[in-house]
Amino acid sequence: MLSRGLGALIFVAATSSSAWADGLKSLEKFVSGVQSGRAEFTQEVTAPAKEGQAPRIKTSSGSFEFSRPNRFKFVYRKPFEQTIVGDGQTLWLYDADLNQVTARKQADVLASTPAALIASAGSLQALQTHFNLSNAPDREGLAWVLATPKARDGALQSIQVGFRETAAAPSTSAPEVSSLAVLEMVDNFGQRSVLSFKAMALNPKLATDTFVFVAPKGADVLRP
Repeated sequence: MLSRGLGALIFVAATSSSAWADGLKSLEKFVSGVQSGRAEFTQEVTAPAKEGQAPRIKTSSGSFEFSRPNRFKFVYRKPFEQTIVGDGQTLWLYDADLNQVTARKQADVLASTPAALIASAGSLQALQTHFNLSNAPDREGLAWVLATPKARDGALQSIQVGFRETAAAPSTSAPEVSSLAVLEMVDNFGQRSVLSFKAMALNPKLATDTFVFVAPKGADVLRP
């Protein structure tokens, strides 16, 4: 589960003070102002380089949807077909090649993961229960937040989230919101994973069955 796709997800010098000030504000606007979202993504996973060898990089791509609180869906299309669904109660992982489904109690596995940052909590206070949050320097035209899980027994060392400011439509009175742009993770083995989101739709109306998962006929269902 850790070696493919999003499995690890689920189961420097300072610049000016203003560069450090926007990240937490952007995160707060995202978690409070964006209740649902839809995007395409690409993911690059870089394993630590062995002596005398270049780092190994694996690339995958797919789509992502979420609805607060606690519902999200990642569909990997390339290079392997894999679906990850959090329906609010159960976290489902379906591997098409293996025709295997793994089901876990969602509350037991998500508290200190990136999914909690981007799809679960509705306030910074809620996130600070499980993460130490701090501003990181702006880069790549984005505002960044560093999130360090408080749990010492988790799979991740650190998470950085990059946000892009997005103005509301001129015809509405809605405030500006922040759009999720990049998610970077480093696990306890030094593996680095970067998810880049594009064509992010903010607060779309999603179908009621978007986060309903039904195991494919004939699939083995494991409940560790």
